[in-house]
Amino acid sequence: MTNTLHRSGPPESFRDDFIVFIRNSKGRNDVGSIPKLKEFLRTALRHRPVTISQYRFGSTVRPAEHLNPRIHWTRPVQDLTPEQIIEAITKDHTVAAIFDTPEAMASFLREVKAADWGLSVNVAGLTAPVHACAKRAGIVRHSVEYSLGFQGALDRLPERPVLELSTMCGHSMVSPNLARKMLEWVREGRRTPEQAAAYLGRFCSCGIFNPARAVRLLEAAQRGNR
Repeated sequence: MTNTLHRSGPPESFRDDFIVFIRNSKGRNDVGSIPKLKEFLRTALRHRPVTISQYRFGSTVRPAEHLNPRIHWTRPVQDLTPEQIIEAITKDHTVAAIFDTPEAMASFLREVKAADWGLSVNVAGLTAPVHACAKRAGIVRHSVEYSLGFQGALDRLPERPVLELSTMCGHSMVSPNLARKMLEWVREGRRTPEQAAAYLGRFCSCGIFNPARAVRLLEAAQRGNR
């Protein structure tokens, strides 16, 4: 099971959202895995990912426990370089790279297959394009997991544009109220889509928030299409 499954939105909203992550298995292949995790991310950087992350550290746009939440409005869009993210891997982490095109992901998967690190690699995205990318990379898909969506009193859920932003953090650390505020501020011209996406991404401690998709969704709101 992966927390990347629960993103919300119509199929067309995921055309720029592909997550590739790798992890070891404690007691099986964790010894000596840290250099492999770092090499995974360095390999990903050659294919121009939207962002990279590690699940105990976040991504290049990261949270900070010691800061007042209001400081997020004035912090730089990018807090850390990709190399700083990689060098911070000192324990066994799940690490991930997020891509905004299937072509970039497919070329990355070809290198992952050739490297054969002996660790578990998973891809999250729409089934058809992910399957096509795996096929181009010479990978035979052995399983697939689906999210069954929301069940129960659906009328109590936030509106769809809010859910599309807030569910990009699989641990529910991006508040729907904050997503709603960012949508309002972008519509009012108080923040750019890029600024609003960075604010939202800082609260995703696992780092799988896709800023490229967020910018596109916020730009649609700015144009009045959402």
